[in-house]
Amino acid sequence: MMHALHMFLLFHLLTCLGPNALGSEIINGKNAPEALMLYMASVQNNMGDHICGGFLIREDFVLTAAHCIRSNPTSVVLGTHNLKKVDNRTMRYNVKTCKHPSFKNERQGNDIMLLKLSKNARLDKRVKPIRLPKTVIKIKDNAKCRVVGWGFIRTGGELSNKLQVVDVPFVNLTVCKTRWRPLNELPDDVICAGGYGTKNGFCQGDSGGPLVCGGEAVGVVSFNMNRNCDYPNVPNVYTNISKYLKWIKDILKKKNC
Repeated sequence: MMHALHMFLLFHLLTCLGPNALGSEIINGKNAPEALMLYMASVQNNMGDHICGGFLIREDFVLTAAHCIRSNPTSVVLGTHNLKKVDNRTMRYNVKTCKHPSFKNERQGNDIMLLKLSKNARLDKRVKPIRLPKTVIKIKDNAKCRVVGWGFIRTGGELSNKLQVVDVPFVNLTVCKTRWRPLNELPDDVICAGGYGTKNGFCQGDSGGPLVCGGEAVGVVSFNMNRNCDYPNVPNVYTNISKYLKWIKDILKKKNC
């Protein structure tokens, strides 16, 4: 009898809390403001399903993670924070994949890919590219950055239709490598933020999205600990964009890969 009463009270509580009972965020984040993060792209397959994040760096190129190629990306959606509100005629762009030639898997590095849009994106109040660093980045330990995406709201959960954003602290690379060493020797082309010393971070489906520090995209979401988003554990790992500036510039110059 008492057990039944407890179950009833729990059910009533969850009903009152509604969708907030289990959270509605990237991991402990919030809905991204409509007027911000206008560089965000949803990388999608030929069924129109979201598979990865990405971000516009020029009117004809989106940057994302190379491991997203396993899900066969065919298009990107720009100009919306809500994936239930997509106008295919004006928001969807077919893409050609330009995966980094040295990529094998994310744990070995080079987890970066450019997507060449089939036509130039229309830049307006809904779509704007984000700046990349011009040189090697210098970010202080624990500096506040942010990560953005439509990924899982919890480990083994489901994708968010609304774009989520969360602040994450930048983690010193030496500390990050030390924390990761029992699990995996990290490559030299990564940076770390979130997931460690905080409950904030990214989850599956956020791959390819940007780590933004000081208004610049400095990292690309790469991997976490065995797909476990129950933070804190070990730092989240991003591809260090500054290590690939020449490769990016060469492709942008040629407008092809």
